Amino acid sequence: MKCWRIEVLTKDGMPDPIGDAAARSLRAAGLEVSRVRSVRGYLCDPSLGREAIEALCREVLVDPIADRCEILTPEELPESAPNRLTIQPRPGVTDPVAQTMQEALALCDLPQVTTGTYRGFLVESGHSPQELQDAAGQGLANEVIEQVLTGTPPIGLPGPGGQPDLAVRDVPLDGLDDAGLEKISVEGGLALTVREMRTIQSHYGDAGRAPTQIELETIAQTWSEHCKHKTLTGQIRFGDEVIDNLLTSEIARVTNELDRDFCVSVFVDNAGVITFDDDDCVCIKVETHNHPSAIEPFGGSATGVGGVIRDILGTGLGAWPVASTDVFCLAPPDTKEEDVPKGCLHPERVLRGVVQGVRDYGNPMGIPTVQGAVHFDPDFVGNPLVYVGNIGILPKDKVQKQPKPGDRIITVGGRTGRDGIHGATFSSLALHTESETVSSGAVQIGDPITERKVMELVVRARDEGLFHAITDCGAGGFSSAVGEMAEGLGARVQLDKAPLKYAGLAPWEIWISEAQERMVLSVPEANLPRLAELCAEENVEWADLGSFDDTGRLVLEYDGTLHGDLDLHFMHEGLPVFEREARYTEPDLSDPNLPEWSGTQLADALHQTLRDPNVASKEWIIRQYDHEVQAAAATKPLIGPERLGPGDGSVLAPKLGSNRGVVLSSGLNPRYSRIDPAAMAECALDEAMRNIVAQGGDPEHTAILDNYSWGNCEDPEQLGGLVRATRSLCSLAKTYRTPFISGKDSLNNTFHDGDRKISIPGCLLVTAMSVIPDVRRTIDASPKTDDGYLCLVGLTKDELGGSVYWKTRGELGRSVPRVDQEMGKKVLDRMARAIAAESVTACHDLSEGGLAVACAEFAISSRKGLDIDLAEAPRNAELSAERILFSESQSRFLCEVPADRLQDFEANLGEVPFGILGRIRSDQQVLAVHNGTETLFTAPIDELTTSFRSTLDLDNTLEGQSR
Repeated sequence: MKCWRIEVLTKDGMPDPIGDAAARSLRAAGLEVSRVRSVRGYLCDPSLGREAIEALCREVLVDPIADRCEILTPEELPESAPNRLTIQPRPGVTDPVAQTMQEALALCDLPQVTTGTYRGFLVESGHSPQELQDAAGQGLANEVIEQVLTGTPPIGLPGPGGQPDLAVRDVPLDGLDDAGLEKISVEGGLALTVREMRTIQSHYGDAGRAPTQIELETIAQTWSEHCKHKTLTGQIRFGDEVIDNLLTSEIARVTNELDRDFCVSVFVDNAGVITFDDDDCVCIKVETHNHPSAIEPFGGSATGVGGVIRDILGTGLGAWPVASTDVFCLAPPDTKEEDVPKGCLHPERVLRGVVQGVRDYGNPMGIPTVQGAVHFDPDFVGNPLVYVGNIGILPKDKVQKQPKPGDRIITVGGRTGRDGIHGATFSSLALHTESETVSSGAVQIGDPITERKVMELVVRARDEGLFHAITDCGAGGFSSAVGEMAEGLGARVQLDKAPLKYAGLAPWEIWISEAQERMVLSVPEANLPRLAELCAEENVEWADLGSFDDTGRLVLEYDGTLHGDLDLHFMHEGLPVFEREARYTEPDLSDPNLPEWSGTQLADALHQTLRDPNVASKEWIIRQYDHEVQAAAATKPLIGPERLGPGDGSVLAPKLGSNRGVVLSSGLNPRYSRIDPAAMAECALDEAMRNIVAQGGDPEHTAILDNYSWGNCEDPEQLGGLVRATRSLCSLAKTYRTPFISGKDSLNNTFHDGDRKISIPGCLLVTAMSVIPDVRRTIDASPKTDDGYLCLVGLTKDELGGSVYWKTRGELGRSVPRVDQEMGKKVLDRMARAIAAESVTACHDLSEGGLAVACAEFAISSRKGLDIDLAEAPRNAELSAERILFSESQSRFLCEVPADRLQDFEANLGEVPFGILGRIRSDQQVLAVHNGTETLFTAPIDELTTSFRSTLDLDNTLEGQSR
């Protein structure tokens, strides 16, 4: 259909950052490009008159200072230009900008007609249209969800049409053998095993009928690994032992045995909840959005952020989201093109996409991104990991929720489309070279502005007591949200009442779509009029999908026709117990020989370590985020007078008028898993706790979350490593008295490239949250004095295995760090006591890169010199200078102690080992490292800073920049 076309360009002489970024992307794809000019394209239904189109441009679309626009009538054909690229959403893909255009039309008192958008680029180069299109597919567009056109811009409006398939389709299972059952599962994208299919076959055989398609889809979503965690909740044979439900027998057991009084709600809601003050709680959830991010990094990470925010919004009767976190595990961005398997996006593109997705979702909602981490390893090339978290405030009297028979099933927020169909089952499968094509429908598209309006609505409705229960439409969409809320009750759903993005969706698609920005509420019928008023005030769409009852059945109808009638007990409890074999074989590794290094070589080693992407500054990422919105950040991600140093986490003051605070941190090092998953797990927890304490957090009021990402656990060795990691983690958590309050797992991160399998290293992210009485008593990792003492707390051991030091030399090693549980507990408690007593003015934990990196980061953040003597470092044996500098032994801190507080510092540490390494030297701009009377090297701070900042500056924008 022909339509109005509006093209907006920047005026000559004005900056065009979008065009400049496109030029960089095309150059990265191998094209010689001198300049790129960007075009914002808008399409409108031809029923609008020119006067209305001009009003839309004047009032909404065009900045009169920076922009100029061209308007083409529906009869005018656009000029074709060989150097023009156009990127447009594919039919059926959500276009949030087009949706916002429709809202803008209403605000301008214009008809809300059909709209569309596209992005245009005018490329100055000597390349052919085909070369431009190929390069755009690598760097500017994701062809899973977008189409790339050359020459002529799109003529008509996009979008699917046609009539939906409303037939009730049975899926006969009776008489099928295992091969037949497996075929149905594979061809339907159900991710159900043969044993599960047999269970379903038996259930419906007893009922004397075949399941309908919508019933089978519902069971598949409910029984997916993503939703049921069936590997960890099943039976695992580990040697002569049978572990029954690893989650309850290990992780939940720790929480139950600790029985900490600050735990309010754990393992039963969308997020973990702990006490904050007399009136409120804080809740936290960390999710993974790995597989969608592998296919469409921007949409995958963005909707991961949106989903975890909705988890917080759906906790209790609705918590208010206050801050977000993110952690990425990716292949190095400088990976050679030939080393990227077919079907995988280049790691640099993945990095750019996931950063942009996090940036462009949470911040537009007014939620700061305050804490995170990035880890690089070549084996994340097929399965990048995206962890996203959110923290919320919840009144104590709003923690409990329960839908009641007779309540209406109300959906609020976004409309339903095909995006996200089979998302839960897709996330439960391994990726392969064709995943980008066959699973494109599982990619979700986010709209943060809609979610912000939903957030405002939910909290207002909560405060007026308008609903009994709430949850988000996450994995499985309505099937999961309504199905979970109806457990123990019953429900009748009218699918034809759901608002749709476009015509043509079949009932089963409406039911399982994971389209974003939707919440489901259980609302007493008497409260509907007031809820409708609030929805109108907040401009949020709502619909009544049916009611909850006490039948024990989940009945699904479309326009009066029965499409599904499920037994809720079977749906939730009928899953057969998973049985898996696990074993652990210690890898055959050895420690490389360590040559004697000269001082110059040690200085070079420090620079190499600082340039390693796992150590290097993440400033290029951090500066793209807003961590100040809501004005709650008591500490910043970048610290020091010029904001060049890395913080150890984040401190928030989330309630106006209160100094009470929340301290956030994380721990992660998958590289250790290559040596021993047990070491990896306990080091993750110890690092998270060190980061809490280093900021002034209270280890006695700290809760943790565990997020597993692992390879294919059908492999006994993979599962054995996971069991070993879990037991090590739980043992240390019990000693540290840190209860688990939430978690998540993603267990099929093995990429299949023909006969080649690429499994990620076993990866456990530990997130820690502590509540403290006064954020004004916290500290950071930037020295403040001109001549304070530098103290190293904790023992340095011969533990270079898995270190960055060995990595920069192409080695792995064997002597991986392990945690001395009793000493680790003492170090945390005593350091917390010393910081609370104001004996410490700066503190930094020692992690990747060891003492050498911690000292360099102290100097970089403060712009003050350091003078240290390695001979004073406490150790458990005689160690060479290299081992003291680069060992990654756990339970260690580097502290700045004012001269007049040294005696008090010693008293607070008690029996914990520490050494006075040297002094802060504000009169010099070097890191000077000695070993007794020998000076090993001096490293100028400016040179250390350059090494630290350059590696991940992908756009070369940080030189000389500080804030």
